[in-house]
Amino acid sequence: MAVKGIDVSRWQGDVDFEKVRAAGYDFVIINAGYGMYISQKDKYFDANYEKARAAGLGVVAYWYSYALSAAQAKEEAKVFLKAVGDRSFEYPLCFDIEDSSQSKLSSTLIGQMCDAFCSYLEDRGYYAAIYSYANFLENKVPAQCKRRYDVWVAAFDVARPPYSGTYGMWQYSSHGSVSGVSGDVDLDYAYKDYPAIMREKGLNGFKGGKSTLDSNGFKKGDRSEGVLALKQLLILAKQEGLTAQSVDNNDGFGSGTEKAVNALLGDWGYAENGIAGGGFIKRLGRELGVRK
Repeated sequence: MAVKGIDVSRWQGDVDFEKVRAAGYDFVIINAGYGMYISQKDKYFDANYEKARAAGLGVVAYWYSYALSAAQAKEEAKVFLKAVGDRSFEYPLCFDIEDSSQSKLSSTLIGQMCDAFCSYLEDRGYYAAIYSYANFLENKVPAQCKRRYDVWVAAFDVARPPYSGTYGMWQYSSHGSVSGVSGDVDLDYAYKDYPAIMREKGLNGFKGGKSTLDSNGFKKGDRSEGVLALKQLLILAKQEGLTAQSVDNNDGFGSGTEKAVNALLGDWGYAENGIAGGGFIKRLGRELGVRK
């Protein structure tokens, strides 16, 4: 069964992903940037990722290509992975090849570029996919590439994409209206259970079948007012029966607090990395709110 998603970039500005989730969407496709330089990273990527994960949405990331050779495509893949860092993704990482500068390249060269980008990702444990509009996929991307990698096809306002190959995702509208997003937003369907694939195969940052909720946040050794506030939430969580683990009886983030954080992460199905960031705090707040 298809699940619904949206895709966003800096053009959507500040997105309220809690409202997106409440509107019935399951995943978000986030632009990480374009080109061969880290300075071209999308300035909203980090915030979009953290807020989407905190809202409980699965995440896809994509990189817009201007490459004109396989060597340049490989450089783009390197910068893409630098931009996404050590984050985890329930859905593929996508090579967006559609620029007008690429339309005159041969199918053979396009295939070499797709292989260079996607194989670089795969060699590093990521699930790679190719994005483009239906005509480009049909006439420019070689059949072996479309068999080798998943396809995310763009075809708007039609009953089905005018594309003869198989595809895992379909961007079906560029004029969607979704609560939490200002203005038009692209709308998508996903036809595979990508989260299950990532967990089963340990791809896209999933370790031991589990994804990471937060890569950054409070951790062992930290001391601040924020840590004290976190510990108060954890004390309340114990009182409410969410965990049996006690926190440290001091003003720091010690072993007891780390165990309490990991106990909740494990209960929620995430990797127990001992980090309590924005996603953890929002999730714990929701859990405590349910019980009030």
